[in-house]
Amino acid sequence: MEYLEDYHQAQGQLQSPEITSGSNVWIPPPELVYKLNFDAAIFSELSCSGVGAMILNARDEFMATMSARDPSVFDSLKAEIIACRKALEFAIDAGFTDLVIEGDNKNVMQLVSASREDFSRLGHVIQDIKWLAQGLRRVSFSYVKRGANSVAHSLARFAKNVVDDMYWLEDSPPPALDALYYDSLHLDE
Repeated sequence: MEYLEDYHQAQGQLQSPEITSGSNVWIPPPELVYKLNFDAAIFSELSCSGVGAMILNARDEFMATMSARDPSVFDSLKAEIIACRKALEFAIDAGFTDLVIEGDNKNVMQLVSASREDFSRLGHVIQDIKWLAQGLRRVSFSYVKRGANSVAHSLARFAKNVVDDMYWLEDSPPPALDALYYDSLHLDE
């Protein structure tokens, strides 16, 4: 009976990730929740790819951002899935446990939020994302249009210029200032 009680209690604490469909502009998360936006870029001329991620609070303040260069990827779906995994790992390493995870590839966001197991060639990475997400206290996945993901996109594009991963903590990342300005103009719409 005690084991059954523990099981039922654990099931009540589990939250399955959900996906919501998105907006053209960046919308702050609820209080006490952080928003993790990520994006990928492919630089075929350099035989590499880039990952950009940002974590913001409900007051639209940067908590952490990253721009990282990854090995060559020629498939945008693969690049986005790898970027999602790397961004989630970055958020966990930075200590965030309550996240809304946003990306601008609808297929990726549906794959990582699906409850069924994925047997595709990228299924192992998708499963890894789901395992990482299960360790969070609160998580949801959300698809947003490119316009609402412009800062993460600019950070992914900036990775073209970096050799080592770059991180900014509680600071606006210089490579994304134009995108930040654009987002701030549309925040109150």
